[in-house]
Amino acid sequence: RVDSATYVRMKKKTAAAIGLHSIDVDLPETVTQLQVLDEIDQLNKDPAVHGILVQLPLPSHIDEAAILKAIAVEKDADGFSALNIGNLCLRGGDPPLAVPCTPAGCIELLQRYDVEISGKDCAVLGRSNIVGMPVAALLQSCNGTVTVCHSRTSNIEEKVRQADIVIAAIGKTEFVKGTWLKPGAVIIDVGINDKPDSTRKRGYRLVGDADYEECSKVASAITPVPGGVGPMTIVMLMKNTINLARHSIGLSRMPLRNAIHRNLSHRDFVSLNPPHTKEG
Repeated sequence: RVDSATYVRMKKKTAAAIGLHSIDVDLPETVTQLQVLDEIDQLNKDPAVHGILVQLPLPSHIDEAAILKAIAVEKDADGFSALNIGNLCLRGGDPPLAVPCTPAGCIELLQRYDVEISGKDCAVLGRSNIVGMPVAALLQSCNGTVTVCHSRTSNIEEKVRQADIVIAAIGKTEFVKGTWLKPGAVIIDVGINDKPDSTRKRGYRLVGDADYEECSKVASAITPVPGGVGPMTIVMLMKNTINLARHSIGLSRMPLRNAIHRNLSHRDFVSLNPPHTKEG
């Protein structure tokens, strides 16, 4: 997949730029599940490896859940393990060792641009384990009132129109229209879709789950595709990896929330680093 290959390339480039050593285990599409599990087992046992990420989606003959479950929670760089997700969703108790990267990136964007979440109506379009459900939990942790919309939701348009913040992660090309939006709403577009475009050399262009041209005329802020959520996902992966490395040697994790935003949530695991301020 072109999108997966691009994501892997950008992750390796970012890791190198900040001084992280990365190992690329490239397996053929015909690989067996036992071979994948063996590779994960070797990485789990390697003390020089602090974070493991399996690039999704996997070939159809591979049990994705079994593969993700095999990753040691102490090395779960994507934050997808049941323990990390459970700790993310629970009020109080232990924070997760890692937070799912794309949802964390969405929250980071909102908070860096001083978008108030507390008390706001939030619509999450999509209920995947990778984006929709974790980002809904994070928005609730910031005291947002969250509605999760999915393929069985009736009258999605009306629910979106009530939202102050819309997270579009439904996997449908330009699904959200400008006429659906409350004036001044904020749109975080997680989607990345190919749209035919004869003017482009490759015959298509990348667009999101929101119609950017329409929505940008109504929204107070909207993330572009590409160049919006994607880079934030990679940055959050790096942050997760560094925190897992710190955890492995008994150091406390980096503070993930700046003091000025602590009133937004009962938890301290969402990244909040406004420009020109220091973490504390």
